[in-house]
Amino acid sequence: MENVLNSRIFNSKLRSQNVTNKEKWLGYLLGPCGALLFNAVMATFLNQYYTDVLKLGGVWGGLFLVIFPIISKIIDAITNVIMGAIIDRTRTKQGKARPWLLISAPLLAVTGILLFVVPSGNIILQIVWVMVSYNLYYSIAFTIYNMSHNLMVPLSTRNTNQRGILAVFNNISTIMMSGIIVALIFPMIMPSLGASKNMWIIVMSALSAISLPLVLIEYYFTKERVTAESSNKIEEKIPFRMQLKAIFTDKYMLLLLGYFLLYTIASQLKNMALPYYCNYVLGTYQDGITQTLVSVIGGIPMGIGIFAVWPLAKKLGKKNVTVLGFILYALGSGICWLIPNNLVIVLVGQFIKNIGGLPCAYVFMALFADALDNIEWKNGFRCDGLAMSAYSVIITAAAGIVSGIFNGCIQASGYIAPYTANASNLNGVIEQIKALGLTLQLDPNNLKPALDGIYTIAVNQSASVNFIFTFFFVGLETITGLIYVFMLIPVNVEKTVNKKLLVIRERQKAEVLAKGEEWIEPDLRAKLEQIELDKLAEENYQKELKEFCLKHNLDYEARLQKHLDKVKMKAEAEENKDKAIKAKEARKEALKVEKLNQKLNKMTDSQKEQYYAKLKQKELKLELFWKKEQEYGEKIYTANQKILRCERQE
Repeated sequence: MENVLNSRIFNSKLRSQNVTNKEKWLGYLLGPCGALLFNAVMATFLNQYYTDVLKLGGVWGGLFLVIFPIISKIIDAITNVIMGAIIDRTRTKQGKARPWLLISAPLLAVTGILLFVVPSGNIILQIVWVMVSYNLYYSIAFTIYNMSHNLMVPLSTRNTNQRGILAVFNNISTIMMSGIIVALIFPMIMPSLGASKNMWIIVMSALSAISLPLVLIEYYFTKERVTAESSNKIEEKIPFRMQLKAIFTDKYMLLLLGYFLLYTIASQLKNMALPYYCNYVLGTYQDGITQTLVSVIGGIPMGIGIFAVWPLAKKLGKKNVTVLGFILYALGSGICWLIPNNLVIVLVGQFIKNIGGLPCAYVFMALFADALDNIEWKNGFRCDGLAMSAYSVIITAAAGIVSGIFNGCIQASGYIAPYTANASNLNGVIEQIKALGLTLQLDPNNLKPALDGIYTIAVNQSASVNFIFTFFFVGLETITGLIYVFMLIPVNVEKTVNKKLLVIRERQKAEVLAKGEEWIEPDLRAKLEQIELDKLAEENYQKELKEFCLKHNLDYEARLQKHLDKVKMKAEAEENKDKAIKAKEARKEALKVEKLNQKLNKMTDSQKEQYYAKLKQKELKLELFWKKEQEYGEKIYTANQKILRCERQE
């Protein structure tokens, strides 16, 4: 793979050592939309396809949809661990995670379509097809994509501000883009799908196909700058057992992974319950409006919050703003739980809950990246792939647990899937439903067929079934929201992360100098390497241009000059852009100093003394915290280096 990826055609379109607008908007916002959109639709509607369209809820006495997802997710968890190890050992010109983005693009499109084109008729064939297609998509295609995609923020840059911005853009693609489709557009087209299998196949296949070009955009407009820091040396392979120990003995990583496990289970149960809750508790089956209102009105804060979350996180701290958010999160969910069948109350509660959910949605990956840097500082090596495999295992394991719990609960409480009929047997099916003692949600005269002429006839569910839908949608998050607060309070990793980054850089410098080599700052080295690559690329381009002009009898000098003028203009534009960025940063710093001076000028002498005393106390507290971390971290670092020296000698 390494030789193939050395080809110029696979090079990133990004050259800057700083995060660019193209990178933010194309690589981290637009690019991920396809895969994450389809996955978001799957999280909400795939189970409904299995229960309501394929009618698999009763297979094996209801056990199939309980056992099959759990077994599948065990397989998925294994492939996640394997994929993490593979990424950590991948060494290519394009990085260690980006190549897997490229490979995942066609796999996602093909396996996504296979999920829905399940053959009709033979139930055994259907079961086998569902199990195989589910694992091809989740255990292979999406595992490859998701792990490489989630690593792009930590591997993009060591600049914590730039990394934080990328984390925000990365989450916008999940929350805003896929959220708009899943929450707004998709529920409005559901009445046209009904329980018609053909309509589901057409719509879902189109959504799956979109992921191919968009993942390619993500690949070409991302860049692994952290990986490039060690591109000029043979990177030492760290024993798996040491990486495993580094991950699972780090208190910050354990707290974040524990929080993420609980958050994922609760969120996925909520997402799975959403269409059922809207179809039976708040509204009627696929009425095209109830789910849209719940998702969109409740989700409006997610759009507004894009512009507020990161400034607040920088001012209050990523952890602090997340903790405060979860207090609101629990309050909003509790309001919904009080009167779960009142649409107005539920919309108000969802609005409040989503305001509280903004920080965890937009800054979690930046906090996770800080924890990865903490592990590197403490242990002397990075564990990106293994940490991300643990992160992905949580997602995959939770999905299996959630599917099993949800399907087991609704089947045990007596869930009844909607019936289907065509125009010729509609009345007969309705009479059959009434004979079973069931009541229809809608008057038969108000039933409308899907685009292919198939009628979907939904019945009212029992109180116990509706309780399950309500608890999983709003009740559970009321409880877990408060649990998250207590779990995240001890996560103080960001307090000293910048100090740790300086230590990491000094160690890199000492290692180079100890070998008698010249130390060049990674940013400068990468820039010099890029200059050499650009020079070689330019020489090749001019050679190819000359051959092309000779072959087609064109004016080489004129075309070359036109090209050189274009290159010069581009270089000048980049230079002006860099100057503008530096000037903007300088103005920000000057404004910050001016505001501080204005604040101090308004204070009395005693107030100034109190202000400086508080600052001094805060600095001393931070220094004490840092000193304790240093003592503990240095012991672990020294022990690990001793082990690695023994490994090298063997």
